[in-house]
Amino acid sequence: MYGNQGAGASSGQGAGNSAVGHSMAANGVSVAAAGENETLYQLMVELFSATNREQALAELSRRRDQNPDLGVALWNAYGVMTILYQEIIAIYPLLNPPALTMPVSNRACNSLALLQLVATHEQTRMQLLKANVPQLLYPFLSTTSKAKQYDNLRLTSLGVIGALVKYDNHEVISFFVATEFLPLCLKIMDIGSELCKVVATFIFQKIILDDGGFNYVTSHPKRLHTVLVILNNVINQMVVAPSGRLLKSVTKCLIRLADNPKACEEMREGVSENLRDSTFAQVLAEDVSYRRLVYQLIIKLA
Repeated sequence: MYGNQGAGASSGQGAGNSAVGHSMAANGVSVAAAGENETLYQLMVELFSATNREQALAELSRRRDQNPDLGVALWNAYGVMTILYQEIIAIYPLLNPPALTMPVSNRACNSLALLQLVATHEQTRMQLLKANVPQLLYPFLSTTSKAKQYDNLRLTSLGVIGALVKYDNHEVISFFVATEFLPLCLKIMDIGSELCKVVATFIFQKIILDDGGFNYVTSHPKRLHTVLVILNNVINQMVVAPSGRLLKSVTKCLIRLADNPKACEEMREGVSENLRDSTFAQVLAEDVSYRRLVYQLIIKLA
């Protein structure tokens, strides 16, 4: 199911040394300093040690912004991706009933952060998708506990998916439509924390910018109505504490949906008055780009 990763997690640290070493030599981690290259190599080898794995995951995650090709090395190192999958799957039993501790959540989030590197890189992005790896994250997105350890898990999982959709690839969008990701995304937009709402709304915006995603949402009246209700909920929830980033994302979604005549008709009467009146006057006054979006929406609905 998961590409060329095999059963490397059970190969032992000796096999890990040679396999990871070959991968980094052949596929390369482009770093200026040989010392950094050696450090990354050693950390990847440490993933094969049950004793050292947690610390290695944390350190690789900490260094993820220092090397643009680390995701390629992780993907091509025999057994490393299997280790990351095992780390993710291992916490499924702790999701329901909720039994997740913060240290366990942090460990899983470090694995997810490394997955995001693979999802971001142009050489490995589609391979990750074709291996159906994003579906491993859906159980995390299904959780409802508001405890920080669960929220972190949802946010980091959304980060992986956001990295996949940001490049406007039709095949990527089709994958998330076909695998029933949208209900999970909409639920988080409705009841998630502010940061989760921001990322989930960005992902939803990317999905409907694609013609396939747009047609999926707008072709079914009940589905379209549900989406508009949730977008209104997001707007109304910001009355007390407005978020400029979230307001802009929601407004962009409404502008796109207004391209559909039925959606436009429903939105003329159904869009939250909070978006039209002075509720968000301060954001309008301070953010020129948001002000332009609101004007664009008003013109579309006129």
